[in-house]
Amino acid sequence: MKKIDNEYSYLIQDIESNKEFQKTKNIVHHGMNRYDHSKRVSFYSYKIAKMLRLSYDEVARGALLHDFFLVDNQAISVSQRANTMINHPKYALAYSEKFFDLTDKEKDIIVTHMFPVCPTRVPKYAESWIVDVVDDVVSLCEEFAIKKDKVVKYASFLLAFILIK
Repeated sequence: MKKIDNEYSYLIQDIESNKEFQKTKNIVHHGMNRYDHSKRVSFYSYKIAKMLRLSYDEVARGALLHDFFLVDNQAISVSQRANTMINHPKYALAYSEKFFDLTDKEKDIIVTHMFPVCPTRVPKYAESWIVDVVDDVVSLCEEFAIKKDKVVKYASFLLAFILIK
């Protein structure tokens, strides 16, 4: 991942330092951990939103919280995993609201990031669409990459291809 800029770090510092959010470092997600996945989705979404002159601050925060729930998919049955896949945006929103004051846009980013898997939750904002697409790209890279360094390389390549400046 590109060097994290100071503005991005400032926008997410309260989330990143939250003790409950830190627990996501211990949960396997797409072959790595949920913390790194969320941070990658957040940073790439932030960069795109900033480039498009959208609400990049809300994107950074909403994207970082999009998978903020503590269910460990490795510790539950296959049927429970299917249920979690569909319902985790609601779990993430409810859990995020316990610790942070969220804007309507941040809430929408969190709860709609699984569209079209969850077809009844359609993103309302351009910012929500960005996070939805970036999450898909990053998740695919994480699932199919063998080494962590390849994840970064492939995600960067795919997003650079999409964003050709």
